[in-house]
Amino acid sequence: MKKIKMALCQMKPLRDKEKSVDKALTMIEESAENGAGLVVLPEIFYHPYELKSIASLADDGKATIDRIREAAARLEIHICAGSIAIRENGKNFNRSYLVGPAGDILLEHSKCHLFDVDFKELRTRESQVFVPGDSLKTVETAIGKIGILICYDIRFPEAARKLALQGAEIILVPAAFNDITGPAHWHITFRARAVENQLYIAAVSPARDIKAAYRAYGHSMAVSPWGDVLSEAGEDEEIIYAELDPEVLSNIRGKLPLLKHRREDIY
Repeated sequence: MKKIKMALCQMKPLRDKEKSVDKALTMIEESAENGAGLVVLPEIFYHPYELKSIASLADDGKATIDRIREAAARLEIHICAGSIAIRENGKNFNRSYLVGPAGDILLEHSKCHLFDVDFKELRTRESQVFVPGDSLKTVETAIGKIGILICYDIRFPEAARKLALQGAEIILVPAAFNDITGPAHWHITFRARAVENQLYIAAVSPARDIKAAYRAYGHSMAVSPWGDVLSEAGEDEEIIYAELDPEVLSNIRGKLPLLKHRREDIY
C-alpha cells in the first residue's frame, strides 16, 4: 500500500441518467484537481434509489463505464464507479467497478446481499429487481490491495473478513443507508468492520433528498484501521477527503495482530 489522498463524492443523483453521469464526472474532475488519487462514487449514483426506475435503466453499462474509464485514464487516477444496474443474460445486477489510471477495469463486484426489509415506514424488495452476486474478490493495485462491498453487504461481518483474509487494505463501499437505518447503524457498522479487520473503509452515500421516497442518510465517511472517522460529510452534496497511510495500517496490525490471533481451530 502507498500513501494516497482519497475523495468520497456524496452526490445527489438527478432523474436524468446522462446528466447524473455528467455531474459525477465534474465531481471526479474536482477531486483530481484537489490531489485525490482514488475517487469513490455512491451506490446507483445516477438515479434516486427507486427500484422500478432503476430497473428500467439497466443495460450492459458500457456507455457509463466507458466515460468513467476515459476520465480515469485522462486524470491518471483510480475511480470506484459507485454502482450501476447492469443487465446481463436477462438478469439485473447491482454492480460496482474499480477502474485504474490506465482506464482498465481492475475489479468488479455485484452486490451479494439484497435489501429485502419490512419497516413500518419503509418496505423494499431489492430481490424483485436484482439477483445477488456470488463472489467476493480483491485486487492488487498500485495504491494497495482493494476490495469492494455494496451497502447491505457491510452488515455481514463474514464478507468484510473474507476480503481481509485475501489481504485487503482498503474496502470501498458505495452505499445508500436510509433515514431509518442510517442514524441507528451507519457509524457503528462501518467503524466495527474497520476495527475488526484493521483496514481502511470508504463508505460513500448519495446526498439526502428530502423529497425522495427513499431518503439516503448521507454522512459519507472514511474510517481508519483504528476505527477513527477521518472525515465525514453532512447530508448535502459535497466531496470529502481523507489520507490513507500505509504506516498507520502496518503499525496497528503490528501492535494488535488480530488476524494472526484468530483461532481457526475453534471457529
